[in-house]
Amino acid sequence: MPEWLRQAWPHLLALLHVGLFLIATVHIVLRKRDVRAAIGWAGLVWLVPIFGSLAYFILGINRIQRQAIALRAGESWKNLPDPRLTPEETQFRERFAGEHPNLMGLAALCRKLTGKAALPGNRVDPLIDGDEAYPAMLAAIAGAERSIALQSYIFDSDRVGEMFLEALVAAQGRGIEVRVLIDDVGSRYSRPNMVHRLRAAGLRVAAFLPSRTPKLLRYANLRNHRKILVVDGRVGFTGGTNIREGHWLSLNPKEPVQCLHFRLEGPAVRHLQEVFAIDWAFAANESIGGEIWFPEIDRRGPVWARGISDGPDEDFEKLADAMFGALAAARRSVHIVTPYFLPHASLIDALNSAAMRGVRVEIHLPEVNNIKLVQWAAAAQYWQLLEKGCRIFLTPPPFDHTKLMLVDGLWSLIGSTNWDPRSLRLNFEFNVECYGPELTQRLEALVQERLANAREVTLEEVRGLPFGEQLRNGLARLLSPYL
Repeated sequence: MPEWLRQAWPHLLALLHVGLFLIATVHIVLRKRDVRAAIGWAGLVWLVPIFGSLAYFILGINRIQRQAIALRAGESWKNLPDPRLTPEETQFRERFAGEHPNLMGLAALCRKLTGKAALPGNRVDPLIDGDEAYPAMLAAIAGAERSIALQSYIFDSDRVGEMFLEALVAAQGRGIEVRVLIDDVGSRYSRPNMVHRLRAAGLRVAAFLPSRTPKLLRYANLRNHRKILVVDGRVGFTGGTNIREGHWLSLNPKEPVQCLHFRLEGPAVRHLQEVFAIDWAFAANESIGGEIWFPEIDRRGPVWARGISDGPDEDFEKLADAMFGALAAARRSVHIVTPYFLPHASLIDALNSAAMRGVRVEIHLPEVNNIKLVQWAAAAQYWQLLEKGCRIFLTPPPFDHTKLMLVDGLWSLIGSTNWDPRSLRLNFEFNVECYGPELTQRLEALVQERLANAREVTLEEVRGLPFGEQLRNGLARLLSPYL
């Protein structure tokens, strides 16, 4: 090494560090929405020379712009008009606005969040566990006439995965246009990898955000957690159910999982297809459009519905904003069913505010979680809710993977999102908000059925936990942003 370089290299490294941390700091100050995240990244950048800045440039900057890619692909469906309201639908909306102005305010909020209208004329049927969901989905695939769009976080190579593989191959053999999108990390929960198997079978399949180190990234960020199936552009399925045999309880799987999925018919199915089209354009660099994917859809039921996509891109925190709006709009009751409950402080405040206004706030969680750290971290937050009047119920095994939010017997939120930081801030999720008393009250009845075997958590019980358990739970809560 030349003498001048030996003497100069410390100064050069110092200049490199200063340059990198100035660039990173400016980006953090201007772009990071969350103050805590901004402070954390700034501390890393300032205190860990060079490597802190490199870590921020690699991990701290969101480079995913799905919608921009999809728009460049030129989707024709972006200009499709919403259906015109019939006189009866206009009268219903006016009457609903007069009787429930709080929920009309929520509808206005979600319209601004999504840029989409709540569409009338939908039928939404809950499907309990894989025992009801999978046969309905497989029947829809078998009856497809033109197109199938399937998206899942997990698609296992097991008994259920085999059924879907055979059904998709048979559909393509009949001349059906088939597209399958699986999250790359989710595709590796079983072997052999279903992405490879579907591709080997000649199907058009893509992995979302492929990773070179999947074993290290099971809990990685930016995963596509959505579950969507759309057949012929007219029949849709969404909810919390992955494609794996654990959900089909009558098969007696080793790790049984309860869940709730939904079958949709009507104009709102278009919202499911639009989200799939954007994700597919991003992952596969192919635009799908036209009549076979986006046909005209007849009204099929009484529910007004709107899709809400959420993710660490243009859709950042839209779902959390919708949840805040729903809690503010609640007048009588709120039911929340979720497998993972680690809401950030502002959502806890919103839940508590609703309870203190006299709203009956019930939170339904699994008594035995499949991720112990999550269970402990959730338990560390119970006291904050119980002391303000919220009620917490723990349901016995099998593990309940259901995701629901119900308000006042009139509004329901269904889809893939958990009440945790990963779902609300880091993953790509899809939900449907539904306005309809028949659907919401039917879902409330399902929740009440599960309450029959549930155990209510009391504030005295939480305060009386042994010191060791309280310390363990509190330490686990410190990891909640990463769980």
